[in-house]
Amino acid sequence: MTQLPAPAFNADSKRFWEAARENRLLVSHCDACTRLFFPPRHLCPHCWSDKISWRDSGGAGVVYSFTIIHRAPVAEFAPRVPYVVALITLAEGPRMMANIVGEDALETRVGDAVKVEFEPRADGWKVPQFRRSAR
Repeated sequence: MTQLPAPAFNADSKRFWEAARENRLLVSHCDACTRLFFPPRHLCPHCWSDKISWRDSGGAGVVYSFTIIHRAPVAEFAPRVPYVVALITLAEGPRMMANIVGEDALETRVGDAVKVEFEPRADGWKVPQFRRSAR
């Protein structure tokens, strides 16, 4: 299977992607209002503070919603269709979008427990994906 391209990142998300490269899932933490959030950004979406730090996530979550992709958005994804894209509620609270991977991915249902794993991409980068797990 063709290796997918490296993730694109900016100054706000660079630390997130560097941690993923180390098999770590980070979420942003507002030091002013103490709330966690995702995706990474330079201002807290809850109180607009710029006092942001990072917290490690345990990588466990629950499928909040999902869809099955039957048509690849770009040629590199064509060998993977059909595949599942899900909105995951992390145990720490924030939600993030990611693929559900594994042989039983197409059996995904709302409420399924999932656990993060990291998929290698070009140039040594990795992307967090989730696999269904037993509760």
